[in-house]
Amino acid sequence: MAKTYKIAVIAGDGTGPEVVREGVKVLNVAAAKGGFKLDLVNFDFGGARYLKTGEALPDSASAEMKKFDAIYLGAIGHPDVKPGILEKGILLRLRFELDQYINLRPVHLYPGVETPLKDKGPKDIDYVVVRENSGDVYTGVGGIMMKGTPHEVAVQNMIYSRAQVDRCLRWAFNYTRKCGKKARGVGPDNTLALVGKTNVLTYVFDLWERAFHEMGQKDFPDIKREYYHVDATCMWMVKSPEWFDVIVTANLFGDIITDLAAITQGGLGIAAGGNLNPEGVSMFEPMGGSAPKYTGKNVINPLAAICAGMMMLEHVGEEKAARAIEKAVMDVTGTKLKSLAAGRMGYSTTEVGDLVAERV
Repeated sequence: MAKTYKIAVIAGDGTGPEVVREGVKVLNVAAAKGGFKLDLVNFDFGGARYLKTGEALPDSASAEMKKFDAIYLGAIGHPDVKPGILEKGILLRLRFELDQYINLRPVHLYPGVETPLKDKGPKDIDYVVVRENSGDVYTGVGGIMMKGTPHEVAVQNMIYSRAQVDRCLRWAFNYTRKCGKKARGVGPDNTLALVGKTNVLTYVFDLWERAFHEMGQKDFPDIKREYYHVDATCMWMVKSPEWFDVIVTANLFGDIITDLAAITQGGLGIAAGGNLNPEGVSMFEPMGGSAPKYTGKNVINPLAAICAGMMMLEHVGEEKAARAIEKAVMDVTGTKLKSLAAGRMGYSTTEVGDLVAERV
């Protein structure tokens, strides 16, 4: 009997429904070929629902999501809703309430995709960022005093517990052991690099660095360990991205460096990520926003959403189907698309989805 995976689909705002449509198209083909089934259930969380009801996310949503094997997300962000309301009310709330404490961001330059980095190719831009996803300044601890006066004070605290740091590091070490460059046959070592700012943020990153080396020495002596300051990391991501294998870092720094990484791999139209709870339900999404100016025009690039679906299948254990999708995407980028930019691909959103689905 074919295995069935229950997937919650949140298409969201703007071009989200368009890219999710193509992602689902590809997922269904991969499922049929792979001999498994997808039970897709749609949810209307997003800007339109908020404008109608005043509610970003119902209180029952997180409990409902726990009934699924994974969540497939399109985009969140509506031009008629103040920035922060939907992002914090839907994305961050789901991440925190579902304890999706790992954000996984593969950074791979596919064939045929242009990068702004001179003389760099797919062999050079091939690494992964593991971002801690539950702590840091994103917890919202802090406040504003005397708002609107000359004496206004704003405080937002970077907070981490040892337990949060340890569980992220352990996951990153295990991932490096399984998926590092040596494990994939493309490098001499499996290397995990901690990215922080130990020379200035001396409390939080002292905790991170001590935990990193203690765990590495005790439990992962086969993993090569390195440390980089976050500002130096940004510089070397541009100059020598081939140096990186697996990076692990805190929430804020991870948020910043993964956008820099995205542009080196061709932009947000190809970048996908996963918000993971290794013991619970995880959520997969394209890194691009809702792009409201392109809504309904059928010109947006759906490859990031398709790649997010690929990551989702890999996460639930359908690795063969995931590899089939990735191979299809690489063939399309390498032989068909003129550009990854909206309206300049040489194909419509629907046609790009068709091209990938045909190759799967």
